[in-house]
Order: sequence, then C-alpha cells, then structure tokens
Amino acid sequence: MKEKDRTIQVDTKTFVRFWLVIFGLGLLALFIWKAATGLLIVGISLFLAIAISPLVNKLAKIIPGDRRRLATAIAYFGVVVVLAGILAVIVPAIVNESVKFVTNLPDMVESVTENLGWINDFGSRFGIEDLQGGIMASIEGFSAEFVKDFGANILSSVGAVGSAMAATILVLFLTFFMLMQGPDLVRAFWRNFEENKRRPKLQRVTSRMAEVIAKYVSGALTVALINGLMSTVVIFILSLIFGFSAGLALPLGLLTGVFCLIPMFGSFIGGVLAALMLAFSGWGAGLAFLIYYIVYLQLEANMITPRVQSKGMQLPALVVLVVVTIGVYMFGLIGAIVAIPIAGCVKVIISEYGKKAEDAGELKLEG
Repeated sequence: MKEKDRTIQVDTKTFVRFWLVIFGLGLLALFIWKAATGLLIVGISLFLAIAISPLVNKLAKIIPGDRRRLATAIAYFGVVVVLAGILAVIVPAIVNESVKFVTNLPDMVESVTENLGWINDFGSRFGIEDLQGGIMASIEGFSAEFVKDFGANILSSVGAVGSAMAATILVLFLTFFMLMQGPDLVRAFWRNFEENKRRPKLQRVTSRMAEVIAKYVSGALTVALINGLMSTVVIFILSLIFGFSAGLALPLGLLTGVFCLIPMFGSFIGGVLAALMLAFSGWGAGLAFLIYYIVYLQLEANMITPRVQSKGMQLPALVVLVVVTIGVYMFGLIGAIVAIPIAGCVKVIISEYGKKAEDAGELKLEG
C-alpha cells in the first residue's frame, strides 16, 4: 500500500517569524563586520578594566575612608605610567642598536672576509673580477641608504602610527571610565533582576569569569616580571664579560618581559630578539644569552609558570594552542593575548551548565 503524502502546514505568523530571525541574524553579522574595530576597542578596554580591578580593590582597602575613586585614579595612572616608561626605555634602545649595527655592518663584513681570498678566486671562475670588493660596495651602499632613509621611513609610517595612537588613547579613556563608573553600572544592571530566580547563578558566573581574567593577568604579569628581571641581570653580567654597554640590560630585559606576555611562543621570540640585539655588539654575547635563555625557558615552563598559575584556569596545552591560533588569525597580537582568558570564561560557563544539568538529573532520580 502506498504511503500517503505528508503535507506540512506552516501558519503565516510562524513563517514571518522565521524570516525575521534570519533577517535579524544577517543584520547582526553585518553590524559585527562593520563595527569590528570598535567592538575590539571596547573589548580590550573591558579586559583591561577587569584586569586592573583587583589592584583598585587592594588600594581601596589601604586608603582610609570611602576613597574608591581615588584608588581607581591611582591604580589607573600608575599602570599607564609604567606602560609608557617601558615603551620609552625599549624603543630608543632597539632603534639605536639597529642603526649602529647597520652603520658598522661594512666594517664587520670586511673584518670577516679580509682573509678570505677564495672569494675572488671563486668569482674569477665566472668572469667576475674583485667579487669581494663588489660585495663590500653593495653592503656599504645598503648601509648608507638605510641610515639616510631611516627618518623618511619613520615619517612615511606616521599615518599608521597615528591611527594606532588614536585607538590607544580611546582604549585608555574607555578603560578609565569603565573603572570609574563600571561598579555603579553593574549594580544598576543587577537591580533590574531582583525578582529573577536566576540572578544568583548569573552573578556567580559573571564574578567567576572576572576572577578568571584577573588571575590570568596577575599570573602572566608575575611570570613576565621574573623573566624580565632574570634577563636584565644576565645581560648586565654578560656586559662585564664581553665589554658591550651595560645600558642594554634594562631595555632588553623589559623586551623579554613584554614578549613573555604573549602566550605559547612569545617568550621564545622575545629571547631571540634580545639575543639578536646583543649579537649586534658581539656574536659571543648574543650566543651566550641565547643559550642561557633556552635553559631558562625550560625552568619557566616546568617550575615557575605552574607554581605561579597553579590556581588559574588549568587549560590543556592543546586547548591553549587552538584558542591562541584562532585569536592570532582573528585579531592579531591582541587576539593571542586575550584568547586564553576568554577560553577560561567559556570553561566557567560550561562548568556551570554541566553542574545545572547534573543537579537536574539528580532531582529527576530522586523524584
């Protein structure tokens, strides 16, 4: 017997709702795409405000009376001054070492190749006379052009630097106002849910997420501080051994500390850059620091980081690698930094949802 054809009837209201939902999702996707930069700036500001909040709370307990706004201002401007100081120390040192290296490059190459007569013999086989002299002339030309155009290259990038500065200033202002007015706004928000039975659970979830971000930032800063301090001490010792300027110790130590804040491969990249800067002053110094830093990274990964962040998110290495990769390709360096705390927040939500499902299952069994 032939089965009867089945007809699905959909009323007009359901049909309209369906397409309204599709249209709404499309508008939401368009909004996110158009406002991606603005949303990223707001997200960074919120992340920084949550990260600075523990410092504000500690200062508020120390300052007598109800002085939370004063504590907020002290913590905020203290962080800004520290960040500005780090940039003021690192950037000039890197620029000066780069220019000095390129300026001295011809002399360095000549000192290395002056006894390598086989270079001209090799060139003569292909009909090239004085190959060594040609190589030196090319290097000298490159060095002269680099130094001459260095200022012009900086000026040509003023537009990009200006845009970055404008975004940075906007982030700083948003972070300040979030710190100042954020607690009042949060309290006003929760007052709208006084009669809602889910309010305690929602408050617990949001407070746990804020705690995850604060713990991550605190742990990352502690590890970066240890990294930068150790690098500074080692570079200072190497300056006494190899005779280069001891003034490089602090800038390069800060450089390794800042790169240590980038998850997964940031510490290694920072160490390689510092070793390269030292190599400009002497290959022995660069190689010695690189060997030290590789050994230190093993110590940091197996002893320092687990101890400092033992009460943190405890995410598996595979999860960290996946979320960092996604963060890098979505938002670049900023995405790599915020990817892990975001993953920690997702873990909080999943754990709360799982607890709710488990509690519901137990109640059902008891019934």
